[in-house]
Amino acid sequence: MKSKTKIILISVILVLTATPVRKILAFCGFYVAKADASLYNNASRVVVVHNDNKTVISMMNDYQGDLKEFALVVPVPTILEKDQIHVGDSKIIDHLDAYSAPRLVEYFDPDPCYRYEEESSMFDIMKKEKTVPTPTSAPAGKKDLGVTVEASYTIGEYDIQILSAKYSDGLETWLNQNGYKIPKGAKEALKPYINQKLKFFVAKVNLKSIAQGLTFLRPLQFAYESPKFMLPIRLGMLNAKGEQDLLIYMLSKDGRVETTNYRTVKLPSDLEVPEFVKSDFANFYKSMFIEQARKENHRVVFTEYFWNMSWCDPCAAEPLSNTELQQLGVFWIGDNPNQPKQNWNAGPPQVMVTRLHIRYNNDTFPEDLVFQETKDQQNFQGRYIIQHPWKGNPNQCSQAKEYFKQLRVREEKRAENYRMLTGLELGEIKSRMNLKDEPKAENGKWWKKIWK
Repeated sequence: MKSKTKIILISVILVLTATPVRKILAFCGFYVAKADASLYNNASRVVVVHNDNKTVISMMNDYQGDLKEFALVVPVPTILEKDQIHVGDSKIIDHLDAYSAPRLVEYFDPDPCYRYEEESSMFDIMKKEKTVPTPTSAPAGKKDLGVTVEASYTIGEYDIQILSAKYSDGLETWLNQNGYKIPKGAKEALKPYINQKLKFFVAKVNLKSIAQGLTFLRPLQFAYESPKFMLPIRLGMLNAKGEQDLLIYMLSKDGRVETTNYRTVKLPSDLEVPEFVKSDFANFYKSMFIEQARKENHRVVFTEYFWNMSWCDPCAAEPLSNTELQQLGVFWIGDNPNQPKQNWNAGPPQVMVTRLHIRYNNDTFPEDLVFQETKDQQNFQGRYIIQHPWKGNPNQCSQAKEYFKQLRVREEKRAENYRMLTGLELGEIKSRMNLKDEPKAENGKWWKKIWK
């Protein structure tokens, strides 16, 4: 079977009315399932650590195919030195993805007849002294294309070059001549970045790594200082087949991150859904996201999660350790990996996590993403609730009769929530819930409704 080849051309500049039971002060539910990146076949993942003008980017390559065909082109604002580039650990990004993933929780209705009382960073970005690599010219014997190789490095399994370019057609030609298999149409996509006088971080797989038995690509990470807080996504559309999913994990110091040139909206959350969702949460969440994107004409950025990294409730995964955060480049936390986690009531947050999700193509997202860190610190998570009913006897007490009367109302509301979230027909939802319509009054006794 012919292997599927997917050429990555990503550009990154910074790179969820019930009968009252107990008073619930926190979520404290039983965690059931999560909707992480594994739901999507072609999801790109980018971790952005940002504070002031300092940025650390981790890019999780979703490349499939012959590693010899891999090509990565990333516009960057400055010439990156070798110690600003790193090969990361995909397990840490998987952990961050699991921690921030939308989740399903479950509760159990109590017995209505029971009476109770109310109860130092991975990268040193701000170097005092910088050693700028000596530029070298384009390969000898080839026409001057306006491309200068500013620096060349081999880091892990990647051969990396930092380029400057005068002309987009010259850069396209140079990349093709030097073995970077980029898709057609790159010239027009590259032009805006050349006009901004950006540099280009280009990478391909070192063939010696393949010979040593490399079977997957680790994340590429790089750090720099720039006032620009944005994520170019236009280059990544050149080789896209249909819509793409992009998950962005923003690690900030003080507040929630949002886009400024597109609306950023929170997904519908904290809604009760039918019990059958427990065995089908993955399909439920994918259908829900597609429906919500459709309602917004696919032109918004969705917030799926925002929380202080020092705790979670309920936890889809444990918070990242200080060591893991430092390996992602969080440069404002202490160097001691064994230091205790910060008490969230004791002071300002240490690391805030914003999870953003877009589904995009050339028509729906014609502009690159521009971000800002807000002062908002209100926790949010995509959270969906299963509330299991009490299984007792309706005749056990007077409260039980009222409970089952209200239970019917709540089940109707859960069916309506599911319809609103996914767009599925209400009749099909009720069928899956085994929720039959209540019998109507007999026609011959219609007058009883008028004269009571």
